[in-house]
Amino acid sequence: MADRVTVIGWDGTPPTAAARAALRAATLVAGAPHHLALPDVPAAAERVRLGSIDLAARRVAAHRGTAVVLADGDPGFFGVVRALRKPEHGLEVEVVPGVSSVAQAFARAGMPWDDARVVVAHSRTLRRAVNVIRAHPKVAVLTAPGAGPAELALLLGGVHRTFVICEALGTEREEVTVLTSDKVADHTWRDPNVVLAIGGPSASDTSGWIAGQDPRYPGPLRGWALPAERYGHGPGAAFGSARLRAVQLARLGPRTGDLLWDIGAGAGEVAVEAARLGAAVIAVDRDAEACALITANARRFGVAPQVVHGTAPQVLEDLPEPDVVRVGGGGAPVVAACAARRPERIEASATTRDEAEEIGRVLAEGGYAVERTLLQSVELDDAWAERERATDFLLSGELTQR
Repeated sequence: MADRVTVIGWDGTPPTAAARAALRAATLVAGAPHHLALPDVPAAAERVRLGSIDLAARRVAAHRGTAVVLADGDPGFFGVVRALRKPEHGLEVEVVPGVSSVAQAFARAGMPWDDARVVVAHSRTLRRAVNVIRAHPKVAVLTAPGAGPAELALLLGGVHRTFVICEALGTEREEVTVLTSDKVADHTWRDPNVVLAIGGPSASDTSGWIAGQDPRYPGPLRGWALPAERYGHGPGAAFGSARLRAVQLARLGPRTGDLLWDIGAGAGEVAVEAARLGAAVIAVDRDAEACALITANARRFGVAPQVVHGTAPQVLEDLPEPDVVRVGGGGAPVVAACAARRPERIEASATTRDEAEEIGRVLAEGGYAVERTLLQSVELDDAWAERERATDFLLSGELTQR
């Protein structure tokens, strides 16, 4: 095992005294080609090119001597420190951090970033990174080849954001470009780059107290399944929907990185509350007045679901792939169209047993394990007497194999 392992973050500035001392003592240096070409790397040291981090970690672990690993930015922030400290390598490391590329990107933009979400986009996480951009007003994306600015912009589709694209930060080739997302795919971008995606609801002026969390989330309101009248319904209208909504949100479990379809969104109760939970949301309704109400409610609650005016199932064909779906209208034909897109979970409700049985059958035929629930809620007056009763059939589908 190496006698000593030092991880040095390089941000384009001259190495610190601690970094130079570690390099002078190194008998093995691992890094990318531009790191290994730095003048401070000893000529006699063994050089290991960082491709696979795990392979390099094994080389470092087997080395008898003093090792240095060079990495861009802060190696403890989505960097090599996590990989080197895996138990199977048995390495204890000292870290000399540099300025992270995310901090540099926000500095170039002249913006604070304690309220930003930071995501890593590669082939497996690209879609989830885009969903975070859909849902949050300030997102930094650490990109990878094949999951860069153009791919992010194309998957955003009709959702528009301002992109600040920072190429080759800290080098002589550094370039910062500001474009609206609809123009980004027309350009070719150099790796490595960092994308800042800015837009959606305007950020709150309230000072934050927790990093990575916009001070508006989850907002000034406590709790979910708020009364229907909070969304523009008259008193007593749609009684029971708040209870049904609470169960549906619990079953769907929308979270950061997810895309939820809310079909037959009504006033946007589910859409707004799922967005408050951090998910990206597309709210669909065939009624133009309902779409206007969803937009108004979203603005009032400080979230930004995409609102689509159209009739399901036809309007669903061009929407991006969902993770979870709530069907508030359209019955079995809409549920069948959603099941064909293979979301992890589908929630639907019915007012009659015949309709519920048909929806349950469609879900089962689509490869979903179906939970059938009769949900009753009774509202009581001040004297504890029954004032109103609501009954709904709830069909919960969980995909058995994705």
